[in-house]
Amino acid sequence: MLKFNKHTNTLEQLNYVYDLHDVKEPKLYREIFDYNKIPKIPFNHRRVPMQPPDQIWITDTTFRDGQQSMPPYTVKQIVDIYDMLHKLGGPKGIIRQCEFFLYSDKDKEAVRECLARGYRYPEVTGWIRAVKEDFKLVKDMGLKETGILTSASDYHIFNKLKKTRRQAMEGYLAVVKSALEIGVIPRCHFEDITRADFYGFIVPFAVELMKLSDESGIPIKIRACDTMGYGVPIPGASLPRSVPGIIYGLNHYAKVPSEQLEWHGHNDFHKVLINSTFAWLYGCSAANGTLFGFGERTGNPPLEALIIDYISLTGNDDDVDTTVITEIARYFEKEIGIKIPPNYPFVGSDFNVTRAGIHADGIMKDEEIYNVFNTKKLLNRPVKIGITDKSGRAGIVYWINSYFELDDNKKMHKNHTGVNRIAKWVESEFANGRITSVSDKELLEQVKRYMPELTEPAEDCER
Repeated sequence: MLKFNKHTNTLEQLNYVYDLHDVKEPKLYREIFDYNKIPKIPFNHRRVPMQPPDQIWITDTTFRDGQQSMPPYTVKQIVDIYDMLHKLGGPKGIIRQCEFFLYSDKDKEAVRECLARGYRYPEVTGWIRAVKEDFKLVKDMGLKETGILTSASDYHIFNKLKKTRRQAMEGYLAVVKSALEIGVIPRCHFEDITRADFYGFIVPFAVELMKLSDESGIPIKIRACDTMGYGVPIPGASLPRSVPGIIYGLNHYAKVPSEQLEWHGHNDFHKVLINSTFAWLYGCSAANGTLFGFGERTGNPPLEALIIDYISLTGNDDDVDTTVITEIARYFEKEIGIKIPPNYPFVGSDFNVTRAGIHADGIMKDEEIYNVFNTKKLLNRPVKIGITDKSGRAGIVYWINSYFELDDNKKMHKNHTGVNRIAKWVESEFANGRITSVSDKELLEQVKRYMPELTEPAEDCER
C-alpha cells in the first residue's frame, strides 16, 4: 500500500506490520549490555531522516522524578517553583505541563494549590502505577492527564514483573482502557525503552495504543523513557540504543503523532541533553526535564538547558523570560538550601566568571570576546572576574567596575593608586603560597581600605 506523506512530500510504502514477539526467554542484548563491562554502542549504519515536528515544547517532572533525588519540597516551595515555571515558559506554554505525585496528603495539597492558580500553562498532570485503583486518585484531583508506568524492556517484564510480554501488554492495555472510560488522557511511560525489543514489543504495543486512541478519540501519549541513560544520538547507531531510530520508528511504524510523543532521559552516560535535543529533531514534540537536572541517580535533562536549546533551534525567544532561570537558581539556594556547583552552566556562580588577566583585559574592551551571550540581559547575570595571581590590574579594575556597577564616567582605570595597591596585595597573597582565588568579601575589604570613596552596592552579589 502506498500513501503520500505530507510531512516528507513523498509516497511511502505502508506494508510494515509488527506483531508482538511473545518470547519464552527475555531478550537482554548481552552482546551490548554485558553487566561486567562498559555497554557497547553498535552500528548498523541505517540512517533515518531528521524530521522536526511542526511544534516542540518542554514538559517538567521536577515535582515527580526530581523529588526522587532530594529531600521533598514543602507545599509552599512547590507552589513558588510552579509560579516561576509559569513565568519562565511564557503565555504560549513553552513549558507545557508539570507532573506530580498523587499519593501523600502533601502531594494532593500541592496539586490543589497549583490548580487554584488557574494557569493554562504549565498544565498539572499526574503519575500513577499501572493499576486500575490508582485512577481514583486522578479522578478525585480533577486532572485531565496522568502518566502510567508501562515498563517496556524484558529486564522489567521478565525479571521485575515476572510476566510474559503478552501478559504485560494486556495488563497495560486494560489500565489504559480504564483511563479512557473516565475520560482521562493516558500517558504511557515506556520505561527502559533503550534496552527493549523495539520491533518485538515497543512497536506492537504502541500500535495497539494508537488503535485505542483512534477508537476513543482521546490522544493517548507515549513517553519514551531512557531510564538508564543508554540512549545515543549518533546517526547510524543501532537499536535499541539509537535515539533517532526510536523516535523515527514510533512515528513511522507505530504511527504515533509527534504531538503525542515525549522523550524522558537520564544522564548516566553524560548524554541527557543532547539525546533530548535529537529526539526533538527526529520527530518528538515534547522533551521532559527537571530544574537543574535533579532526578533519580544522575538526573534528567536540565529544564533550563532545554529552554536555551529550544530558543537555539526555533529562534523564538519572544515568549520566554530567561531571566527567571537566575531567579529560580537563587530560590533553590536561598530558600531550599540546594548548593548549585560553581561551574554549572547558566546558573553556577562561576558560569560567566573569568580569572585570567588577559581575558579580563579583553572583556574590558568588548565583553563579547569572552562571554557566551549577553548574560546581563538574558539571565540577569553580569560578567564577573575572579581574582587570582593571573588577573593583574585589568582584572581588579573590571571587578570594581562590575561589583559597584559604576557608570562610564565613574569607572576606574588601571593607573588608579588604589587599584595598584590592591594589585600589590593580591600579588603578595599568592607570593606567600595562596592557591585559591580571592573572594568578593576580601576584595571589598581592600576597596574599603584603599578606595573609601566607593560605596557598597545595595545587595551583596556574592552567592
